[in-house]
Amino acid sequence: MATITIPKEIVKEKDLVIIPRKEYERFLRFEKTAKKAKSATDLAIEEGLRDLREGRVSPTFSSAKEAIRYLHRRAKKYNKPSTK
Repeated sequence: MATITIPKEIVKEKDLVIIPRKEYERFLRFEKTAKKAKSATDLAIEEGLRDLREGRVSPTFSSAKEAIRYLHRRAKKYNKPSTK
């Protein structure tokens, strides 16, 4: 069996973890993909910001009735038959 001497400075200053090399390599691969991947929250925020930039937002409403009136007006506007 091999004996390894670890300097006390390393153990005192930092945590020391010993794992099999395959596990370490698997962790490194996971870390690379995790940095590239975005969470669902990040994607939703990006989509919301894109909607704001492109003007796909509705105004704020002081009541539900006001919101319903707004939606009905927009529906009428978009459902008008085109006269060509």
